[in-house]
Amino acid sequence: MIAYSTLGTNDLTRAAEFYDALLAEVGAGRALEMDRLIAWAAGAGQPMFAVCTPENGDAASVGNGTMIALAGANAAAVDSLHAKAMSLGATDEGAPGLRGDAFYLAYVRDLDGNKLAFFAPAG
Repeated sequence: MIAYSTLGTNDLTRAAEFYDALLAEVGAGRALEMDRLIAWAAGAGQPMFAVCTPENGDAASVGNGTMIALAGANAAAVDSLHAKAMSLGATDEGAPGLRGDAFYLAYVRDLDGNKLAFFAPAG
């Protein structure tokens, strides 16, 4: 399964502040810090989510079709994550709501334009 996922940033400090506040909503904290990368996890042995400046020194850019989904425990948690992201300066890409019969989702773009989904099973 997934060990970690990484999104690029051109401003590691700004991205770290955004994700410190956002990921605290799901009980995640910093698990790893390096010169050009910061990773968060909800606990030891859990998958990590990271932001980094590109190794090759080129500017980070948004991948078309690339999206990271962050799990919420339920619809209320998805609503909370969406609201928190928006309060931190994210751009709305799809308000919280049912998608089909099985998923409750919301979509935002972070401060670098990376697309995030907040996900919970419906019901």
